Amino acid sequence: MNPQPGLTVDRDRLLRNGREHRVVSAAIHYFRIHPGLWHDRLERVRALGCNTVETYVPWNFHQPTPDVARFDGWRDVEAFIGEAGALGLDVIVRPGPYICAEWDFGGLPWWLLADDAPGLRCADPDFLAAVDRWYDTLIPIIARLQSSAGGPVVAVQVENEYGSYGADSDYLAHLRDGLTARGIDCLLFTSDGYESWNLAGGTLPGTLATVNFGSRAHDAFAALREARPDSPLFCMEFWNGWFDHWGEQHHGRRADDAAKSLEEILAAGASVNIYMAHGGTNFGWWAGANHTGVRQGDPGYQPTTTSYDYDAPVGEAGELTEKFHLFREVIGRYAELPDGPLPAPPSRVRPQTVALRPTAALRDHTDALAATYRRRTPEPLEKLGHGHGLVLYRRRVTAAPGPATLYIEGVRDFAHVFVDGCLVGCLERDMPVPGLEIDVPDGEFDLEILVEPFGRVNYGPHITDRKGLIGSVRVRQQVQLGWDIHVMPLDDLSSVPTDAAAIGTEGPVFRRAEVELPESADAFLALPGTSRALIWVNGFLLGRHWDRGPQRTLYAPGPLWRAGSNDVVVLDMEGTGASVLEVSSEPDLGPQDFLASA
Repeated sequence: MNPQPGLTVDRDRLLRNGREHRVVSAAIHYFRIHPGLWHDRLERVRALGCNTVETYVPWNFHQPTPDVARFDGWRDVEAFIGEAGALGLDVIVRPGPYICAEWDFGGLPWWLLADDAPGLRCADPDFLAAVDRWYDTLIPIIARLQSSAGGPVVAVQVENEYGSYGADSDYLAHLRDGLTARGIDCLLFTSDGYESWNLAGGTLPGTLATVNFGSRAHDAFAALREARPDSPLFCMEFWNGWFDHWGEQHHGRRADDAAKSLEEILAAGASVNIYMAHGGTNFGWWAGANHTGVRQGDPGYQPTTTSYDYDAPVGEAGELTEKFHLFREVIGRYAELPDGPLPAPPSRVRPQTVALRPTAALRDHTDALAATYRRRTPEPLEKLGHGHGLVLYRRRVTAAPGPATLYIEGVRDFAHVFVDGCLVGCLERDMPVPGLEIDVPDGEFDLEILVEPFGRVNYGPHITDRKGLIGSVRVRQQVQLGWDIHVMPLDDLSSVPTDAAAIGTEGPVFRRAEVELPESADAFLALPGTSRALIWVNGFLLGRHWDRGPQRTLYAPGPLWRAGSNDVVVLDMEGTGASVLEVSSEPDLGPQDFLASA
């Protein structure tokens, strides 16, 4: 690779190779796309007319524990950036350490929550020390991919929308200086909302400021001009769609309305990053959550769906949507479009319905699936040294016989409660009940609380979001002490029986299906009649199904399948779901609610 001048700023202009340049960028996240499809998705956003791609780097995706950093396989960000460069695309990197992105904990690693009072996203010495260790590993990789070294990276972001969270200029300066000290010599920038307080809290002197919005470009750029009169105009996140929470409708934005806003940005002479150009999928446990607070009428905790389709121009499974074609027309009026035909539609499976056979009850196989801890009080996952999984709290309770009220505080985020093996109720975060009425037989009983965590809050002041039980458990008014805590990461299901079996235990049940395919192809999996479930394809955790919706199918990309027999495992969390798996050729993300222009 030959060194090339990167992006530079000349008063109110961006230059590339010394010539005036407009960035038309596509937001696309390698961590939300099977690596076997990276090239395909990059080709699609290039066909949209984009000359650049932008990606976050989620710290937690790469550093599962403080002493392990991974850049192999799905985590090979260098390979992803190289793939983009080979297609002639520039790359913008947003390395955090906080990224938001509707991603678990906003990209911060769970192990930061092992301490009682972590100072997050500020100049707390312990937090900065952890960030510095991470940057020592990550930033040299990004540095050697910069345009100055012959690579495609032309710009790097400092933090992410910090003006929406804090106002610690020492923290931002530490991150900026840490980037340059580790070899970043390309254009540095910040991105924030365009309100004056956003820009005051999130920007740095001498560092390019960009703004994020979905419409009203004139107002946004006027605010940016007021704050930075001589700065280039750049919308770093043009929100052309939106993400979904469980229990809501599938959010969308009408293609013509979004195209009109894109035209307004480009007509102003500005650069743009289309967020998202391709959304992808929150596979596994990686979906985040929002939290609106605890005021009367607030929805409180809002977990994000497995799909991150975002109503983007390139759909979750690579579809070229109406929005793609309208955006391409708009971009073509301001930039040269690539030659050649548009990418062909991805291959899809032929629909089929497959029987699911029950093979085991989760609670019967806890010992094989779990790491077990003895604690005086219930403790959350993070304090037990784990980031994800189910948590079963067990205790033999001694209490006076007769009716009693069981109080369980701090459920994060859904709990099944069993007394002597019988389900007595379910509890859900932010939907508190005064207590569960139980009967204490013979003065003692076995109490089990199975907690199913959802995503950690990824945005706002509530991001310190531990999982499991974070409060006390009381029978009547007596605090229960002395617990066996079983953490089930569910990253290895080899101990779960594969043969059909009669299930005599209440609670979650493993079910299996064999799916025969003539060749690998994209599929969409549905579980009609099942409330909540986790789904694995050939050992890979796709994500979460919930009949609360909106999404009704989970995307299972072609590279996960093989010609012949494929193993699908479903953990039916209620244990009472239907016994069929629908393998479809079309997605169903639920009824759509179109966002109004702002």
